[in-house]
Amino acid sequence: MGGPPWRWCWRRGGLGRRPKPRTIWFIPRAVTFVPYDENGEPVEREPIYIMPDELEALRLVYLEGLTQEEAAKRMNISRGTLWRALSNGRKKLVQALVEVRPIVISRGNKVLQNP
Repeated sequence: MGGPPWRWCWRRGGLGRRPKPRTIWFIPRAVTFVPYDENGEPVEREPIYIMPDELEALRLVYLEGLTQEEAAKRMNISRGTLWRALSNGRKKLVQALVEVRPIVISRGNKVLQNP
């Protein structure tokens, strides 16, 4: 992996505790995966957005084969937070496949910074 990790968190207004930043070792590019119908035409439906922390959790656990405990330590978050990111990411991917919707790897509404 080239370069240092990045820190990612939502910037949101309102009440409540500010979310703890997550360490992201893989910097996602803004990418959209668009399904095509049987006629070869792109499907134009509301896209599903995958957040950087969900993508990183999926990558660490399913691509690199780390345990949830190891992946949580790598991202500097609790195992419960990692579990929620995995659950949300899996649900979004399955929903996009079943409902034939575009998948957008999001970089919107976030803070990326060098730690």
